Amino acid sequence: MDMIDKFMHAVLSITFFVFFLHYRLFTSLVATARSLFKENVSGKVVLITGASSGIGEHVAYEYARRGACLAVVARREHRLRQVAAVCEIIGSPEAVYIVGDVAKMEDCQQFVEATVSYFGHCKQPIRRLDFGGFNFLLVFDVVVTVDHLVTNAGVTPVCMFKDYDDITKASPAMEINFWGSVYSTYYAYGHLKKSKGKIIVIASSTGWLFAPRLSFYSASKAAVISFYETLRYEFGGDIGITIVTPGLIKTEMTDGKFLSKEARLQLDPEMRDG
Repeated sequence: MDMIDKFMHAVLSITFFVFFLHYRLFTSLVATARSLFKENVSGKVVLITGASSGIGEHVAYEYARRGACLAVVARREHRLRQVAAVCEIIGSPEAVYIVGDVAKMEDCQQFVEATVSYFGHCKQPIRRLDFGGFNFLLVFDVVVTVDHLVTNAGVTPVCMFKDYDDITKASPAMEINFWGSVYSTYYAYGHLKKSKGKIIVIASSTGWLFAPRLSFYSASKAAVISFYETLRYEFGGDIGITIVTPGLIKTEMTDGKFLSKEARLQLDPEMRDG
């Protein structure tokens, strides 16, 4: 009888896991499709963090193909310059790159303000002719704000918990992955509320599907998911929120780039091929 109970428990656990996995993947895909494919983003202002490579870079290209105005943010200027140039080639009316570190609150404030300032306050003149024998020039102020915020910047500490000599070396996981998203959202909130905009959060399936050596990365992504699920209730209909939890995608991480236990970014081909 005990064997039957254990067997049934194992079957139910596996069934629930498979269902949950497919359900989260389905809901993520639906949310992404709604935010990127159904909405007309032509001419809208989209701010993307972590846009120098990987998911952030390719999300920028998708927005560009749909005619969005882009502000791409990351720490690597040479890569950002290339991404912005490609965006304009493939369809963005204008793409600006802004160097910034999402782990620094002041940088987040600066790149949000720089985005609004750059796309700025436009004045569109409209001339009416022959009205009572006079010509009139009417000027309307069109306030440009942030329509979409894509919080994507992230770093991946890869290390067994017991192997850390200094546990504080894992802190960039929370500083970049979690607080970087929070800071960006905090400073963009007012602009997004005005535009009835959206926040697209690039989290990870590791936020609910766990693996060895990714404890701090998983914890940071779980925090991101919980935070924005809460904001979904707080914001109500003022700002839309889409939380994306990708699985394994070819990025610099899958190429072996990770944060070592000494808090240094390293490229390890063996990790990629292992």
